[in-house]
Amino acid sequence: MSNGKMKPLDWVAYLLLMLGGLNWGFVGAFRINLVELILGGVPAVVHLVYILVGLAALYSLVMVAQKQK
Repeated sequence: MSNGKMKPLDWVAYLLLMLGGLNWGFVGAFRINLVELILGGVPAVVHLVYILVGLAALYSLVMVAQKQK
């Protein structure tokens, strides 16, 4: 990302973080879990999405930390 362009993995992480942020906002404001609503409440898939959102957050933290050096 040093040339200012986002790699595909950066975009995936960004989209997952936006999904996670919007989901938590809806849970807090309206008690609506968008992930469960969209995925039909399939526990294994919902759990996988939560794991992917967490990995996206870790990836983003690492990228920001590397950029600070």
